[in-house]
Formats: sequence, C-alpha cells, structure tokens
Amino acid sequence: MIRLDPATANPALPPTVPAWALATGGAPSDADAAFQAGAALASRDTLARAQASWAGAWRQRLALRCAAASMRLAGRSEDEAALRDAWHFCPAGADPGPAGAILGAWRQLAAQPPVASADRLERMVDQLGLHWDGAALADLCAEIEKLAGLRRPAPFAAAAIAAHVVTMRSDSELFAWWLADLVLAQSLRWPLPLPLLMAQVFGPSFRTEAGGGRRIRPGDKNFERAVCVALVAAAAAACRSAAELSRRAEKLVAVAPKLRAKGAGDVIFLLLSEDAVSGSMTTKNLSRFASRRLFERLQQLEAVRELSGRTTFRLFGL
Repeated sequence: MIRLDPATANPALPPTVPAWALATGGAPSDADAAFQAGAALASRDTLARAQASWAGAWRQRLALRCAAASMRLAGRSEDEAALRDAWHFCPAGADPGPAGAILGAWRQLAAQPPVASADRLERMVDQLGLHWDGAALADLCAEIEKLAGLRRPAPFAAAAIAAHVVTMRSDSELFAWWLADLVLAQSLRWPLPLPLLMAQVFGPSFRTEAGGGRRIRPGDKNFERAVCVALVAAAAAACRSAAELSRRAEKLVAVAPKLRAKGAGDVIFLLLSEDAVSGSMTTKNLSRFASRRLFERLQQLEAVRELSGRTTFRLFGL
C-alpha cells in the first residue's frame, strides 16, 4: 500500500511575492531595493521552512536552473536537458564530468544544511576545479563567521561574501555565487539553502543602465542593490515553480491508489523528492520492465511528465 502524509501531500497553495514588490519603473533606490527584497524573502521564508511532500523536487529543480546558468559562466554550453543526462546516466561512482560536477555542487547546496566548514568548502572548490589552499579556505571560513557576528541583513551578507570570494580569487565567481546562497540561508536561519542567485546572474537585475548593459559582478559599484533586485526576481520565479509543482504533486498523490505495482510507493517518493527519475529505474520491489510499465501508466493518468523528449532512456518528473 502507498502511504503518504495528507498534511504534506496536499499543502495549501504556496505564497507569492507581493505585486508591489515586483513593480518596475526604472532603477530603484538602494532603500527601495532592500525593502522589496525583504518582502520577497518573507514570502519565500514560508516555503523554505515548509515540509511539503514536493519540497525535495522543488529544491532540486532550483538547483538545476542555477547549474544551467553556471554553464555560461564556466564557458560551457550544456542546457538543463544535457545536465540531467550528465547526472542521471552517470554510473554510480563514476566521474560525471565538469558539467555533472557543477550540477552536483548545486544539488548538494539544496540538500545539506547551510554549514560552511573548511572541509566542506575544500571539497566544493575541488569539485568546481578550483583547488584553493588550506590557508585561504580558513580565512574564508573566518570571514563567514565574521559576517554572522555582524548580523547584517541577509541580502547584504550574501553580497558581501560573494564580493569577498572574487576579491580573493577572480577566477572563483561560480564558487562566490554558490557561497552567497549558503550565507543567505545562514542569515535567514533556513534549514536548507535555496539555490537562487546564480539563475539571475545574466538577467536584467545584474545589468548596468549605462555602458551597454555591462554585467555587474561581485564587488562592482551598486552590487548590493543588484543582489536585492535579483532576489525579488528569484523569489518570484521560485514561488511560481512551487505553485506549479504543488499542483502536479497533488495530482500524483491523487492517482496513487490506482497504482498496483508493488514498488509504486518508492517511485512516487522519488518523484516528489527529485527533479527527475529514470524511466527504467530498478528497486528491490520493481524490475526494469515493471518500472517502464509504471511510468507509462503514470503518463496515461497525466501524473508525470517525460522530460528528455526521447523514446528511450527517458526521464520523468513532476
């Protein structure tokens, strides 16, 4: 039998960012940008602390979007579909390649508490191919502790650590954005970070009005204001994604009693926890053939989507 907690399977409609916080009309002042960012983060705070059944899939989808934006920063061309393939079709224990490693970094951010130990940061920079020395990482941990002690507003703490990283190593902007989301979550005392800012790096929030729309990088003039504006856009996108996944999760849970496969409960749990699931996955209760039939049934019931666009080696998700 498939058992799901009704309190988390069918949560209330996720909150949205107030319309006035999204209003545009030229570049906002520093104070206006900070106020709007506060309103946006307040709407997202409820989601960040929620225990909804679909929260895992939501966080991993945010991670995928940040990873896709990271490809441009890293000089690569992989889109979301290519990143999914790099991750899901990599044999266990094998090297997922540079693109898969970057996706793995964002997935880890979304799945682990916002703790910045020297060991964790060392593993992260190695994963991103940066290889910082121990002294630099120790200084970075000290800077994060200093920011925590200063109790700066969360957007400004995130901006400060991103600027600090780029000042230390100009080739480490990707790591700077990863760490900015971690420090943001620390400042807001979220149980898990939300991958947010990287997805906005090449958007209008980080473009200057003059100079042909040059990108504002960490530490540049007006960077803190740009981070505030970006957080409003990121909050709105995250809330839209949550609303969409909430509806799809509700439909998946509703069809669960119609499923007769012995391992259906495991598959539903994974669909609610992950961005994508292989259509030929196997478990102790589900053979490859049974898995394919189960996903075909879920498609017929319009409870899942096929995400790869292929007829073989398919991936499914909410």
